[in-house]
Amino acid sequence: MSDTKQAGPPDEAPPSYEVAAKPIAAPARTLPLRAPLPLDLPVLNALRGKRVILASASPRRKQLLAQIGLTNLEVIPSTVPEAFPKSLSPFEYVLQTATQKATTIYAAELNNTRLGEPALIIAADTVVVTLLGQILEKPRSEVQHIAMLKSLRDTGAHKVFTAVVVMAPLESAQDPGYALQTSVEETTVRFDKEVTDDMIVAYVKTREGADKAGGYGIQGIGAILVEKIEGSFDNVVGLPLRVTLRLIEKVLDEAIDEEFTAFEDDEEA
Repeated sequence: MSDTKQAGPPDEAPPSYEVAAKPIAAPARTLPLRAPLPLDLPVLNALRGKRVILASASPRRKQLLAQIGLTNLEVIPSTVPEAFPKSLSPFEYVLQTATQKATTIYAAELNNTRLGEPALIIAADTVVVTLLGQILEKPRSEVQHIAMLKSLRDTGAHKVFTAVVVMAPLESAQDPGYALQTSVEETTVRFDKEVTDDMIVAYVKTREGADKAGGYGIQGIGAILVEKIEGSFDNVVGLPLRVTLRLIEKVLDEAIDEEFTAFEDDEEA
């Protein structure tokens, strides 16, 4: 029988940075990687066990929100057609689209007798905008997909706009009855001009970018097309986390302030 000791289970507390930086011998057996501990923030703790709705079918947005601890999301995408005119500025286009998603789901779920009203609704919309100001969304065919990526490579830098809308119901019946905060994030992306037509065709055939605005996923194989970015990386993926967390804080603070004001009014009455 071998005297080699098997590695024990990981400690509950994560190792210090000094310990983690030291080289360690290879374990006798491979242990599964443990997920990071959740963020211990008051704003996130206040939402645990409550209805939080993501008004988007994007798996990438769900994954990004899970990274900050919002793991028990209800995914309820809006089915209202996104029919705003492309003549709008990119800023207005994504903001109106994301706001429509959020308010539509809010209205549909506010009086949900089985699950109760949501504590929070998060919606977002992302578009890619060419150097000439053309708004690009998801490609509709392989031919269009190839042409779209070639154009992004040949025309230089392009911009990615993501609008984030966060809503929470208020206790009072005063119009509009909810707190709403919005933000639009902008990131500049530059494709590598040495990307060949063959590489673009090969990428299109992976179908990774078929369901993405602009036709590529920077977080996946699509990274081979990109030379550099200026701005938020997760904005290009589809949801700027730093901005989203800030909006959640503002909306919940507004809801708390409103509830406190309503309580004071009742006391004075």
